Amino acid sequence: MSTSQKLRELLARPEIIVIPGVYDCLSAKLVEQTGFEVAATSGFGIAASTLGLPDYGFLTATEMFYSVGRITQSINIPLIADCDTGYGNALNVMRTVKDAVQIGLAGIILEDQEWPKKCGHFEGKRVISMHEHAGKIRAAVEARGDSGLVIIARTDARAPLGLEEAIKRGKSYINAGADVLFIEAPQSVAELQTIAAAFPHVPLVANIVEGGKTPEMTTAELQKLGFKIIFFPLTALMAVTEVMSACFRHLKEQGSTANLTGLMNFQDFQELIGVPKYLQIEKEYIV
Repeated sequence: MSTSQKLRELLARPEIIVIPGVYDCLSAKLVEQTGFEVAATSGFGIAASTLGLPDYGFLTATEMFYSVGRITQSINIPLIADCDTGYGNALNVMRTVKDAVQIGLAGIILEDQEWPKKCGHFEGKRVISMHEHAGKIRAAVEARGDSGLVIIARTDARAPLGLEEAIKRGKSYINAGADVLFIEAPQSVAELQTIAAAFPHVPLVANIVEGGKTPEMTTAELQKLGFKIIFFPLTALMAVTEVMSACFRHLKEQGSTANLTGLMNFQDFQELIGVPKYLQIEKEYIV
């Protein structure tokens, strides 16, 4: 069974799907090891970890697929990729979708921001016309062929144009063939309720960015409202950054790692990345 088929099976189940954001192979392997059934790449996280830059459209399609392609190879669970705007017009979207299918992605997110885009919780976002993005969604559906790739349509219209416009766009994108709808950065529980009421039969995404514009709600609360997917795109990135900062401060101040807490055991780390398995394989080929 392909990863896209696995994702479609999960979408068909009644339970809500909690999906952590990942930004490299190690974070993806940890998500899989912990027991999550799906992972999702964060464009914010990949830009920060590979370029040291914010999510301001600096990450190119080539750089994104370089990272995402390796992540897909490192895990066995479905992976959803943040593909920003599809990196251009409908023709570029078709190329992006074909690349996504080729590397084995289960799903992709395509948003309606102007390029260069920004993180959905930043100020100053601008969006293309609803008609243009609906065309890009139709192009994505055509380009995926019979692969089953899940198309998640995202609109960032809430901030610049208001919630009513965002809902209008959402309906257009679903009519264009998107499988899942992602209205980015609603700003209150009431807005989340309004979105859920407007799409009673559509799988909906809630995107929880700690400290962002959307209120933090529990999985049970969001499921009760009618949401199907909850992304936590930056949680791991911010947690790891805090831990690394503390580690480096300790080393700078103490001059050693003595009494440094929070380190994974070296043996456990070797198990995580498969050292015993590769040692055994190596022995089979040593003459």
